[in-house]
Amino acid sequence: MIERIAIEGFKSFPDIEVELGQFNLFIGTNASGKSSFFDALRVLQGIGNGFSVGEILDGKPRSATNEAWEGIRGGSAKACFEGERDAQNFTITVGGSFCPNRRWVPWEFSVTVTPSTGRVEREHLVVDDQTIYWTPAERDIADPVLEVRYYQGKKGRPPHLKLQSARPALGQFEADPKASLPHAAYAAQIAEELADMQRVDPVPAILRDYSQAREVRRIGERGENFAALVDTLCADNAVKGAYLDWLKELRPAEVDDVATLKGAVGEPLFMLRERDREFPAPVLSDGTLRFAAIAAAFFQPDMPQIMTIEEIENGVHASRARLLVELIRSQAAAASTQVMATTHSPYVLAWLDPSEYANTYLCHRDADTGEAGITPVEMLPNFRATIANQSVAELLADGWMEAVL
Repeated sequence: MIERIAIEGFKSFPDIEVELGQFNLFIGTNASGKSSFFDALRVLQGIGNGFSVGEILDGKPRSATNEAWEGIRGGSAKACFEGERDAQNFTITVGGSFCPNRRWVPWEFSVTVTPSTGRVEREHLVVDDQTIYWTPAERDIADPVLEVRYYQGKKGRPPHLKLQSARPALGQFEADPKASLPHAAYAAQIAEELADMQRVDPVPAILRDYSQAREVRRIGERGENFAALVDTLCADNAVKGAYLDWLKELRPAEVDDVATLKGAVGEPLFMLRERDREFPAPVLSDGTLRFAAIAAAFFQPDMPQIMTIEEIENGVHASRARLLVELIRSQAAAASTQVMATTHSPYVLAWLDPSEYANTYLCHRDADTGEAGITPVEMLPNFRATIANQSVAELLADGWMEAVL
């Protein structure tokens, strides 16, 4: 789990730091920084996958061995902060902990990237309060070689590793013959955690289509192979029953069963059965399909370590906002998956537990400077005193949160 992230000079963020929990909810008006924060997570995912700087920012076409990778919005040309303090590079620092040998070990990874050259400028990795590798303070950022100082835990001058500057060192370090097995394992584990990030942004048009695959363990980012995932879930009666319970909550007294219909060559199509009538995906509402896809994602056999969902309330009636919160809260905890979600809906906030305010963040942007920030709602001025008289939902709906800043 990512426990904290600091972002400097990236997109609309000049300098922010956020402490994260298991279930994290980001709110705010349009163009307030929510999507930019998710773009920063996308950069980390690309680093974990071992992509080059150019591939991370601008995208990577599909190949015989890899799926296509969608870069960040605006690509490398719009990756750095533009405003009164224009940035030529950006830095993302992320920290967390893992538990090898029954002991929690803290770690921190930091990378500074210059998008115009497509190269890494600085980078370091710290595990268990020990710096594993770092780059010299000053170097030629146009140099195709990234010189990394590696601390082996021995006396004497640390060896220099010569890596490609077009790629973050994290993915290269674990394969370097000079890296010790424990240190290489640390780097590999952190890279795997960053890479194992799933974006769930189901598109109704895709959900209404037949799946190309017959059986999958994880849904596509836009909802690809949704019906195939449902087929996989329905093969286990216990999982199917739990999934069906959520769908029945969405459409009470209507849904009797969930299954798939088969196309000409056996390709699956999502279907609900209500009162002995079959309702295939093409006739279901956008909201029903989106909720069904998001719910299915939380029952995937291959759950990611981190899941991101933008605008979770899209297409779902306000009276069913409670379901979204309860689904994410319960299923994320059961799967030990960290969730980052955005919402514009006061109704979603209305169902939060007060303990979740610490991980509910207001994204805000200064209209004059263009600088965006992220503030936990419980840290807003006079927040505790104000919610004694007004609900959090009301504070969001009437604009109090933005005004108080």
